[in-house]
Amino acid sequence: MSVRRFGVSLDEELLEALDSYVSDNRFANRSQAIRHLIEKDLVEEKWKCDNIVAGAITLVFSHQKNDILKKSSEIQYKYREVILSSQGFYLNEQNYLEIIAVKGPSHKLTEVSEELISIKGIQHGKLVMSKAQ
Repeated sequence: MSVRRFGVSLDEELLEALDSYVSDNRFANRSQAIRHLIEKDLVEEKWKCDNIVAGAITLVFSHQKNDILKKSSEIQYKYREVILSSQGFYLNEQNYLEIIAVKGPSHKLTEVSEELISIKGIQHGKLVMSKAQ
């Protein structure tokens, strides 16, 4: 793949934000960060077209709250046509990490992830998707 150069003009505030993004994400330079952002945007646009995608939903919560795992299982059963697998890990005495592998239409994966992440007591949740075809 050949690389082509071009110039970009940004106002000071936006350039500072880009530099922070480069630093925070440990990119080697601005070009890598801009490439990453463009590719990310292109993938997200494809999600809007409702392509078949694969991904993972990660949830972090207190494993001492048994109702969270029960609710998560109920939601996963409801969406079993897009759930490939799930796995859980005890991070420490308090926290539990659940990773749920998914594949299906992007709107369905977004729907299931939003339902899981909205369970009361979820400390952190995120859906990561990639084109599957």
